[in-house]
Amino acid sequence: MDVFAAQELGAAGVLQKTRATLARAGCPYWLHLDVDVLDQTVMPAVDSPGSPGIDPDELVAILSALAADQRCTGLDMTIYDPDLDPTGDLARLLVSLLGRVLKPR
Repeated sequence: MDVFAAQELGAAGVLQKTRATLARAGCPYWLHLDVDVLDQTVMPAVDSPGSPGIDPDELVAILSALAADQRCTGLDMTIYDPDLDPTGDLARLLVSLLGRVLKPR
């Protein structure tokens, strides 16, 4: 699913479609997050910045629901480039997003 389809479906639609795919697979899964899915206005410290991108709140809604599923075995995050974040503000943003995703329910 590309970013245009994800934006059209919204977080709830992406979740519905993803859950249906996972149900058919019927096995554990791992979440992999390339942070360049976020819009470049939010996360420019990546190797392939672009627009449009997924809204951070929608990303949290999608990932937190998938991470809470017992079949989820883990999560990794890639593509962040600290050389493009001299103040560390974007690293703090990513830590905050991960905290929201993994927040105990």
